[in-house]
Amino acid sequence: MNCANCGAPMRLVQDKGYFVCDYCTSIYFPVESEDGVRDLGEPSATNCPLCRLPLVSARVDDIPVLQCTRCKGLLIHQYAFAFAVEILRAKSTRPPIRQPAMDPKDLQRRLNCPICGETMDTHPYGGPGNIVIDNCYRCKVIWLDSGEMGRIIRAPGEDLGRWR
Repeated sequence: MNCANCGAPMRLVQDKGYFVCDYCTSIYFPVESEDGVRDLGEPSATNCPLCRLPLVSARVDDIPVLQCTRCKGLLIHQYAFAFAVEILRAKSTRPPIRQPAMDPKDLQRRLNCPICGETMDTHPYGGPGNIVIDNCYRCKVIWLDSGEMGRIIRAPGEDLGRWR
């Protein structure tokens, strides 16, 4: 990524989730997607379980995740997932949306964990959003398809927008 101000290459400040230009000191914060994800673009050694492309570093709030640039799926540690959901729902300023029913066909999908290669467990998510998630109990990671984090964030519930 090049600086919009001077054109020099920008450097990712990984632990802060933004880019800085060492030449003119400009700072760039990536724009947050509908799912609350900021794409940082640094390739990882882990491939997408759907597209087989390298996942890139991203952030959900200040939580590191990996994202596929093609399908926009997210790989997140299961403990970080619970924290991300709590934070994003509490900070949400958008109105809740009525959630469509979960599609039972989604439960038949089988994905291999992008870390260990074993088959992930596919099951309904027990929280808000009526989604099906895939998780690997060995590696303690969760795979979310594009839009699923957004559905969780905007699902009705008393915890939605409590930090307003």
